[in-house]
Amino acid sequence: MFSEILQGQLITTGVFIISLLIIRAITHYTITKVARKNGINEARIRLIRRYITVALLLLALLVEAFVFGAKFEDLALIFSSVFAIIGIALFAIWSILSNVTSGIIMFFNFPYKVGDKIEIHDKDFPIKAIIEDIRAFQLHLRLDDGDLVTYPNNLMLQKAVTLIQKDAIDNVDQDDGVDTV
Repeated sequence: MFSEILQGQLITTGVFIISLLIIRAITHYTITKVARKNGINEARIRLIRRYITVALLLLALLVEAFVFGAKFEDLALIFSSVFAIIGIALFAIWSILSNVTSGIIMFFNFPYKVGDKIEIHDKDFPIKAIIEDIRAFQLHLRLDDGDLVTYPNNLMLQKAVTLIQKDAIDNVDQDDGVDTV
């Protein structure tokens, strides 16, 4: 009796894991295809694929708990306790989550890419710079004088931004290290 139940649970687990792996492969393929079509660099593609993998892993743990006999009431108590603790912790670090969420939004819907020269219309600190890198938390912007500015993703979505020049990084003269006198 016990071995029949365990065998059924293991078959269900196997089918579920194979299904999740197929879903993961399809979403990774789709994300990569959309990102390359939009000219998004490889580091950002890997970051979003990692987010999808973690979300699927958490879903797998939840479903597997039900497959192996966990009751909804038990899981509800555990998750409500965990989410209460996480909620308090996340309230303390909401800025980080805001930047990560903005980074995900910017991955799918951001009209500018690495190498574009933009102007950020900020009343206190207006910026004209070339986008050097787009990361999970911030953008790296290279000013005309060579300074590097990190600009939070959430502010990038809140401020008005103007595209000054597409692919401006190609037009910047590179210093070859040779002094000419």
